[in-house]
Amino acid sequence: MTIDQETSGELSCINFNQDYSCISVASKTGYRIYNCDPFGKCYSMEDQDISIIEMLFSTSLVALVGASPRRLRINNTKRETTICELTFHTPILSVKMNRKRLIVVLEEQLFIYDISNMKLLHTIDTIPNPSAIVALSPSSENCYIACQPLRSSGDYYAQTPQQNIGDIEIYDANAMKLANIVQAHKSPISCIAMNSEGTLLVTASEKGTVIRVFTIPGAEKVYQFRRGSYPAKIYSMSFNLVSTLLCVSSDTETVHIFKLSDSDGMTNDDKDPPPLQRRVSLQRGMNFFIPDRISDIWESNRHFASLKLPNAGVRSFVALSSTTPQVLVITSEGYFYQYNIDLENGGECVLLRQNSLK
Repeated sequence: MTIDQETSGELSCINFNQDYSCISVASKTGYRIYNCDPFGKCYSMEDQDISIIEMLFSTSLVALVGASPRRLRINNTKRETTICELTFHTPILSVKMNRKRLIVVLEEQLFIYDISNMKLLHTIDTIPNPSAIVALSPSSENCYIACQPLRSSGDYYAQTPQQNIGDIEIYDANAMKLANIVQAHKSPISCIAMNSEGTLLVTASEKGTVIRVFTIPGAEKVYQFRRGSYPAKIYSMSFNLVSTLLCVSSDTETVHIFKLSDSDGMTNDDKDPPPLQRRVSLQRGMNFFIPDRISDIWESNRHFASLKLPNAGVRSFVALSSTTPQVLVITSEGYFYQYNIDLENGGECVLLRQNSLK
């Protein structure tokens, strides 16, 4: 999450790693890496201006953008060496990594690299994307990219239908081909994210009232949640590692947590289908004659749990701990919050501790 330095002071970028075990912080004076649990600083480099930082899980590999916004450096923090440098024709807006691929996000292009040798594999032209709305699955096996490419008459796009502003394309970064198109929203997309296994995609539009979850690569809508009745800017969305919970932060002070599991998991084919499947089937029939706006309200579920941040309007990035029942929040003000969540009853989460990342 890049940060406006005019409002945040020295911080320029703050991120969780792919399994939410670490936090990386970039600033005008360098960068730092913290462990989440137990909290503590585990690495710092304080002699350079860094605008973007991305970790590769808990390894010593980090991607950095420094004073030159068009230059990417891949560093080894253990050896304190630069592995390689790449220069692009326009400023870098974001960098995404998993154990197989590195994605460099420019305003109108994506560059896909093999992370083992930094060989350029493919480029994708996108619609203007100043907010760097792109997701890369953390999974190496289900290695998918979610983005909004610019349609053309080339072979890659020739067989795809007309693009809508709320569509998202799922690109297979292993096979290097289009996997599917998700018809997510009718208004522009504001935020997307994938689960750890690369099997689910969550989306939000600029309205920010409805959150939708789709299967990957099938592009079937399987959950829909109502965040609130009034529009809001969605800042981040994150699944827990087992994809049973989803947390969402916005420009309000409330973080919402939604429950994805409607049952204890029925695997016997002779039993009735789980509530999720029944709801999808019923929705398909009802949508034939119910207007979209009414259908959205009827179909959506409310949040299971929530928490209140100290200040509204502060950019926040949320995650769910992989080791404890906790909601993790980092903010553009430079704070790390840990909240306990009642996994049985939900309700209001309780602040456990607050730490400074400054």
